[in-house]
Amino acid sequence: MSDYVIVSDATLDLPNDVIKEYDINVIPMELDINGINYTHYPDERELSIEYFYNQLKNGATTHTTQITPSVFMDYFTDILNQGKDILYIAFSSGLSGTYNTAQLVIQELKEEYPDRKIYCVDSLCASIGEGILVYNAAVQKQNGLDIEQLKVWVEENKRCARHWFTVKDLFHLKRGGRVTSIEAMVGTALRIKPVLTTNDLGKLEVFSKIRGTKAELDFLVSKMENEGVDLASQTIFVGHGDNLEQAQQLESLIRSKNIVKDIIITKIGPVIGTHTGPGMLALVYMGKKSND
Repeated sequence: MSDYVIVSDATLDLPNDVIKEYDINVIPMELDINGINYTHYPDERELSIEYFYNQLKNGATTHTTQITPSVFMDYFTDILNQGKDILYIAFSSGLSGTYNTAQLVIQELKEEYPDRKIYCVDSLCASIGEGILVYNAAVQKQNGLDIEQLKVWVEENKRCARHWFTVKDLFHLKRGGRVTSIEAMVGTALRIKPVLTTNDLGKLEVFSKIRGTKAELDFLVSKMENEGVDLASQTIFVGHGDNLEQAQQLESLIRSKNIVKDIIITKIGPVIGTHTGPGMLALVYMGKKSND
């Protein structure tokens, strides 16, 4: 069986200790804050997530940048030169051109390395939705799947990654065109939080709107109870954008029900946080396919 690595990108928002434990390779991504360029690494070596959200709260303007062909080329070539094959699980094509860029680079590399296996899968997921898919793929790799078997597993299970999240400040979504200016103003005034998910095309959509913290937590947990498959054997993820207290409330609520194997709380990084803002709360798990 060939030696291979799982690669993803910094939008997956998994904790760095999980990334290291499961030997997941993560391509860092760039963004700028008030015109100053930073690179986001999972270990926050250059930009701390706390600093990023503090800057947002102080009115900073932030922009994200897709991974460039040259970055993909250098990253993949380094792995191939180590004698390893590649399974790259990419940020949703419905939200970014990252997947298409990677495909072009991989086609070029296949000509240069004709005997090597280089696969790219569109996750159709974002943030920790992408993260839980990559995490479970890494578990499958540890269980002995070869690269071809794992590629098939990811393709068959990517629509089983269920992800739900709420945001506190609608104006970040307005800037990204996810809600209108009027919806942002009214929703913020009434403290209404939209519930968002990613659809079968990997695009973000507003699923519902709720009001109040208790209703927010109850909604997220009820979705998991209704959609989750074999929850008792699952490690699930709770994500937050500078919103640890509420993330811990959600964790406590789920643990009180004793329905999952384990829960990992993780921070939503600056690439996704640019578009969701401070206060995001997310819950992800493996469940029924979204079109079932």
